[in-house]
Amino acid sequence: MKTLITSSLIATSLLLGSSFVGVVPNVDFAKAHAEQKRKRTPSLNSRVYSQLARAQQLADGGDVKGGLEVLDSVKAKSGSLNSYETAMMYNFYGFIYYNAEQMTEAMAAFEQVVAQDPIPESLEKSTLFSLAQLAMANEEYSKTISFLERWERINEGDIPVKNNVLKAQASYQGKDYQNAAQYIDLALAEAKEQEVEPKENWFVLQRAAYFELKQPKKVASILEEMVRRFNKPEYWVQLAGMYGEIGAEDKQLAVLEAAYQQGYISKQSDFRNLAQIYYFNGLPYKAASVMEQGIDQKVLTKNVKNVKFLSQAWITAKELDKAVDTLEVLSTLENNGTAHQQIAEIRLQQGKYKDVIEAAFEAEKRGDLPNPGNLYLALGMAHFNLKEFEAAIEALNMASEYKNVQRMATQWLKFVEKEKSTMEQLAFNY
Repeated sequence: MKTLITSSLIATSLLLGSSFVGVVPNVDFAKAHAEQKRKRTPSLNSRVYSQLARAQQLADGGDVKGGLEVLDSVKAKSGSLNSYETAMMYNFYGFIYYNAEQMTEAMAAFEQVVAQDPIPESLEKSTLFSLAQLAMANEEYSKTISFLERWERINEGDIPVKNNVLKAQASYQGKDYQNAAQYIDLALAEAKEQEVEPKENWFVLQRAAYFELKQPKKVASILEEMVRRFNKPEYWVQLAGMYGEIGAEDKQLAVLEAAYQQGYISKQSDFRNLAQIYYFNGLPYKAASVMEQGIDQKVLTKNVKNVKFLSQAWITAKELDKAVDTLEVLSTLENNGTAHQQIAEIRLQQGKYKDVIEAAFEAEKRGDLPNPGNLYLALGMAHFNLKEFEAAIEALNMASEYKNVQRMATQWLKFVEKEKSTMEQLAFNY
């Protein structure tokens, strides 16, 4: 049988971790005979089977029309066929249509197979499962579950785990998230009981169902299991996100840091998220290091937003020279003097008064300052410390015109004028 599978059927098969489970046209006569005795099904005449096999052979050779015509000739004599022969005829119809990618016709034919009674149990079960998969591919989700439930009513042993997985997927696709969660939970419980190794995408489905049900604590629990089992970068990052959502910030930071150390932080959003979490947890140096690494590796764009955050992290970490270097970069990205004003204020803290004056001059030249009063105040202090009293008084007078620093500027102005007077008096006495 050729393997011509539609994209949606492939998706279903991938979820189940298997390929399309169809009813193979070749008949195991020994098994069929045993089931005939048990279910008292009629036998399959070898002459009828040879015609069905000929139809399949023509279709496999590319003559689909010829294969269907042979089946039509058998169907024309359907009054003489027993239930098993009729079922097998439709079974061959179904596979020819399936291989020709005529899914609607394939489903109709397979439904006719299970409409016959009596037929061997193995034929009925495998056809019902094929129908469930085809219904899933055709987005007929309620039919998928219905066919699986019919299969389960026939089955005498344990229900295979894959049945509940397929029912979970059908429920999820049909937006019945509650049943999807119940089915996938049952499938995973059965897998554990039957010592079946669960597939990764079963957990993916379980996580998705509980996410839709808005149960973040359950999603976090599922992601913990996924991290333990599969150790994939995206699961670490998603787990950290869920910890953040449920307010477990300590766990969020620990998971993100572990992911970072393993090299699992690679996306722009993840780098910035980790840096922000470091920053807001009182770890500005680590925040800056992550941002700097992201920018250097070109994972993070060297834009105003990212460079501004990097400079703020260095300032908070008291790494003032690194902060100034970063602000110099920021000044090339902005059309204003804000970065140079910050440089002037940092250099004032460091006691580098000439650098304060240089940065203040550049800030004033560029203009568009959010808080010019602070700039003139810093400039006045720098000039004062260099004993440039006239320049200091001029800058402080300008600062006093701004309400937010007016009081401090006035106090400094009085102090500078007093110091100037004292210095002049001392110079006069000498």
